[in-house]
Amino acid sequence: MKSMIAKRSIMINNHKTSVSLEDEFWGALKEIAQQRNQKLSALIAFIDSERTTGNLSSALRLFVLDQYRSNTGGAARSDKAVSTAA
Repeated sequence: MKSMIAKRSIMINNHKTSVSLEDEFWGALKEIAQQRNQKLSALIAFIDSERTTGNLSSALRLFVLDQYRSNTGGAARSDKAVSTAA
């Protein structure tokens, strides 16, 4: 199954940037934001401010992975992932 990568423009702290992610990751981020009663842009801004990786797309993927692992009792999170506490 081939996943489509979607490039989206977003505002982070009054700065416009674009992020390329697979549709599944966009969907997961929207679900996480909804569960936290946050706007997607606020969640992404939080991840951006806490990231330890080189680019935002990678930080977003690692955040989603960390959420999945936390919710399923999976492996400990990566040192490069963003803290999921918010």
